[in-house]
Amino acid sequence: MPLSGIRILDLTRIISGPYCTSILADMGAEVIKIETPGEGDPVRRQGVIRNGLSWYFANYNRNKKSVALDLYSEEGKDILRQLIPSCDVVIENYRPGIMEKMGFGDEALKALRPDIIHCSINGFGTSGPYRDRPAFDFIAQAMSGFMSLNGGENDPPMRAGPPISDLVAGMNGALGVLAALLRRERTGRGDSISVSLMSSMIGLLSFQAANYFASGELPPRTGNDHGIVAPYGLFETADGQVAIAPSNDAMYEKFLDALELQSLRSHPDFQANADRMLNRESIKAVIEARTRQESSRYWIERLNQYGVPCGQVLNLREVFDDPQVADQEMAIDVPHPDGQQVRMLGFPIKFAESPCRARTPAPSLGGDTVAVLRELGLPEPRIQELLAKNSP
Repeated sequence: MPLSGIRILDLTRIISGPYCTSILADMGAEVIKIETPGEGDPVRRQGVIRNGLSWYFANYNRNKKSVALDLYSEEGKDILRQLIPSCDVVIENYRPGIMEKMGFGDEALKALRPDIIHCSINGFGTSGPYRDRPAFDFIAQAMSGFMSLNGGENDPPMRAGPPISDLVAGMNGALGVLAALLRRERTGRGDSISVSLMSSMIGLLSFQAANYFASGELPPRTGNDHGIVAPYGLFETADGQVAIAPSNDAMYEKFLDALELQSLRSHPDFQANADRMLNRESIKAVIEARTRQESSRYWIERLNQYGVPCGQVLNLREVFDDPQVADQEMAIDVPHPDGQQVRMLGFPIKFAESPCRARTPAPSLGGDTVAVLRELGLPEPRIQELLAKNSP
């Protein structure tokens, strides 16, 4: 697999860090997840739990090993010091400064392994006036400007449903780790990476930020309409709605052909995209007068024949029943030791020669402690003593 032979020490919990390490684990890295004895990752107790297993936790922690270790004890820190030299990467999502207080800041990590790669996922960055503030997804969505762009023009700002700042920060962390590993191959040097939820969200602001920089004007909220293209959005049909995205003038021409509304080409209010933006509601009314005459299925088939991007708004049941989603294996069943077949999200990145796969289910809390400690060469009496101290 792409990352076979890479060992990652995972000091993360909740979502952003575990998502980062799950991406790397799915690509073949050995991920050793350190968890607090008797407690573990808080997500073990969140979401829908079946037979004592959180399927939410199972989704983000497949392909990992779990070692129960009290990092506030000197014994736990000593074990970590012995483990770090065998690891290529350390990933954590503590607040900035916590690793230093624990005795595992950048310089301490380099002393243990000079070419170590350290990735910190945090709320606001490792410097600046907000570095010590706590942060969660909702706060990052709010403070990044992202939330201000969502919702209708006259509606209050709206958060995205999934914890998008955690997920994007996790992806950025994985991307940074991969780049650092590639650089290390060329130079032999490690690196220290910082990824924040807030900066990750700001990095998604796209054309809204570009237009603000160019004009100094705040972009309005446009709901399901596009901020710089019209017509574009959800259009009513005889039995529902269809999302249609004619994103440029050439696509707009195809859209009119599909609708048999070629007469709109000469309409003075709809000549250029700038005109259509000013008269967004008017052109939408004309288009919907036509789309309401046929079913959603009819329009999806016809628009695709003309090469116009379109689709229905699907709920999750419809998504995972969809034949394209099934073909792409975006829902997989992973057997767990208790007999459950846990359905979870599949792999969005498709490698032709070395595909991602669920090699192991999410580990039980501390399930790999003994194996990892034996690999470190700890004598059996000491291993049993640590297990006794860390048992709840």
